[in-house]
Amino acid sequence: MGRVMVIYVSIHHGNTERVAKVIAKVLGATLAKPSEVSVETLSEYDLMGFGSGVYYGRHHKSLLDLVDKLPDMRGKRAFIFSTSGLRRIPFIHDFSKQLRKKLEERGFEIIGEFSCRGFTTHWPFNLIGGINKGRSNEEDLKRAEAFAREMRNRFRRSRACRLWLVAMGSSM
Repeated sequence: MGRVMVIYVSIHHGNTERVAKVIAKVLGATLAKPSEVSVETLSEYDLMGFGSGVYYGRHHKSLLDLVDKLPDMRGKRAFIFSTSGLRRIPFIHDFSKQLRKKLEERGFEIIGEFSCRGFTTHWPFNLIGGINKGRSNEEDLKRAEAFAREMRNRFRRSRACRLWLVAMGSSM
């Protein structure tokens, strides 16, 4: 399938780490935190996943900072994942927007996005003991597994299509 890396940040309750591990297992991916990643070696990977919990409406700062340091990644594919106390609503509450934009500016083709609820005790939810207790749960992890299988299939299809186009171009 090619080399795959899943880069994630999971700080408070392990929500995102559980999701990242499921995705990495399905994809046979290397699993790493931003501080463990060498920007110079990322170009060796064909597919990369970027994910974190959502903090005040966006992905974790360390993940965004890593993406800012990346060189031109044209020809590479990526997916985004997250856990959040609140539901993602495209065009209204789209917490993937900033990360997606940064990845696209680096030349990545975004092939998918996944989000599920996660237990959070950030203010103001700490006043009531948090929200989404017990999340990410088994159903969330099954959805993450299905998402990873879809990313694997999309990657294979897009790679096969590119190889076919290259072959057709060289025989013309």
